[in-house]
Amino acid sequence: MADPLERIAAALDRLAPPPPPGDDAAAHPAYVWRSGALIAARAFAPLPLDLLMRVDKQKLALVENMRRLAAGAAAQDVLLWGARGTGKSALVKAAIGAVQADGGDVALIEVGDLDALPGLFALLAPVRRSFALFLDDLGFDAPAEARTLRSLLEGGAEARPDNVRLIVTANRRHLVPRDIAEQDGAINPRDSIDDQLALADRFGLSLGFHALDQDGYCAIVAVYAARFALPYDAAEAVNWATRRGSRSGRVAWQYITELAGREGRALR
Repeated sequence: MADPLERIAAALDRLAPPPPPGDDAAAHPAYVWRSGALIAARAFAPLPLDLLMRVDKQKLALVENMRRLAAGAAAQDVLLWGARGTGKSALVKAAIGAVQADGGDVALIEVGDLDALPGLFALLAPVRRSFALFLDDLGFDAPAEARTLRSLLEGGAEARPDNVRLIVTANRRHLVPRDIAEQDGAINPRDSIDDQLALADRFGLSLGFHALDQDGYCAIVAVYAARFALPYDAAEAVNWATRRGSRSGRVAWQYITELAGREGRALR
């Protein structure tokens, strides 16, 4: 007769859902890394690069870096930091889409769990393709939490393979808050500051995104409205941003979505 513990373990195995089957890493433009499997993104539809306004330098730098990665040349890990809603995530997807449209063989993989990165690295290392691993809106509450990523970026035993680069977006440039009290209590305050800045220093390409002024916001609204042939009122667009307490590309897109909805139209 089987041991009771073995019977319990067997019953739990039957109840546990099997891991999802992974999709072909060479077949799709974008993926999500979920539960230890590479799952093709259901709909990867990045915005055209020309719809992203007031970030021309950032566009040029990121697209060029992704072209190098797709070509198998040396490329940088990338940190996009700055004000919320300024197009960081949209630019990541748009840059990958632009390189793919030009024939570059690079795929985007969205990753939500840092602890899963070593397993993903192991899966991607032998694949004859380039990959940009996308960690969106990353931040840490303490320097100790960032050390794992620092090791994976550079110098660790399981550093990322040559065909893989990380693209991280964050609202803070240094990803870890600089705690003045911690610095005051340190034996050497400079050591505390260096520890907090060490992760950001691992990214060879750091791109800053800054809050828009009113003219910049209105210019983005005008471009979006022209692209989708939507009539708009500039004063209403400004009022829309004022009520949301933010002028950004995201808020401009939300206003355009409102206009399209009033017209009974979809944004395609």
